[in-house]
Amino acid sequence: MKKSNEAFEKLKRDLKEGTVRCAYIFYGEESYLREYYLGALRKALVPAGFEEFNYHRLEGKDLTVQTLAEAAEAMPMMTERTLIVVTDFDLFKLGEEQREKLIALLEDVPPYCCLVFVYDTLEYKPNRTMKKLMKAVSDHVESVEFRPADSRELTAWIARRFRALDKDIDRQTAEYLIFTCGDLMTGLVPEIEKIGAYAKGKTITQKDIDAVADPVLSAEVFRLSDAVLQGQYDKAAGILGDLLKMQTEPILILAALGSQLRRIYTARMAIDSGKDKYWLMELWGMKFDYPAKALLTAAKRTTAGWCADAVRQCQVLDRRMKSEKGMDAAGELKLLLVRLGAGRK
Repeated sequence: MKKSNEAFEKLKRDLKEGTVRCAYIFYGEESYLREYYLGALRKALVPAGFEEFNYHRLEGKDLTVQTLAEAAEAMPMMTERTLIVVTDFDLFKLGEEQREKLIALLEDVPPYCCLVFVYDTLEYKPNRTMKKLMKAVSDHVESVEFRPADSRELTAWIARRFRALDKDIDRQTAEYLIFTCGDLMTGLVPEIEKIGAYAKGKTITQKDIDAVADPVLSAEVFRLSDAVLQGQYDKAAGILGDLLKMQTEPILILAALGSQLRRIYTARMAIDSGKDKYWLMELWGMKFDYPAKALLTAAKRTTAGWCADAVRQCQVLDRRMKSEKGMDAAGELKLLLVRLGAGRK
């Protein structure tokens, strides 16, 4: 199979040049892009008003290959192609009989049909031990992964979304939005709408984002750890309390906190060894420099010794949460904050 980025570029060329293939697999965490390109396929293949005859959506649960093959063989009406979208039909979990029928279908999808297998709630996990099926997929299906956009594309997309709301946003503020709300377009769309409606000025500011955006867990935990490093225990406890009120599992909060403290530790090591933000960005696979700069700022408030001890305390509590029954996990998290804060004195 082609590399995912090559397949994504090939899909865009297929649509532009009118050379849509007979079969695709769509998977990946960026569901906004996935839905966008499903819409683009539908627009390219199915004339408005003829969806009932030429556009079919099938659910993978309880679906048989026979039913799928019958839908694929149905002739189009008043157009050249039909479009069949099959959601959460795990190709690699079929029994032998169904698998053989699927292989036969993939090897001979009617040229007037476009068949798209969408992995939405299921994870796409090809089983390379199924060599005949893998060969059929490799030879006849374009497997397209929808990943988060790169930094240039994502900041440009954010700017376009705000311009549609008659607002402007500069690159640095767009990166702050990504840091706060995550890098998936799916999650950014409603946040941009809220921020655009709230902002009074023409240009979006960080204060606008802070006022109405719902931060992702990593952003909240960064604020929590930063409060600890600044000796603001009440603020840190308040952030933790808000996360618990939102029914965020304590083990997830601890995992995010431990991950954040490890990043701060590496930032402290970078400072001590004369390395810069680019070293951090490469180490942690960061697309933007905003989080790297924020880590370096946070690390300047502490020492390598404190970081090492903080990471160790998180690891100890993680093992206890996973092994001790009846533990007051929320209470232990609060005690951890007290200990981390005490270690700063």
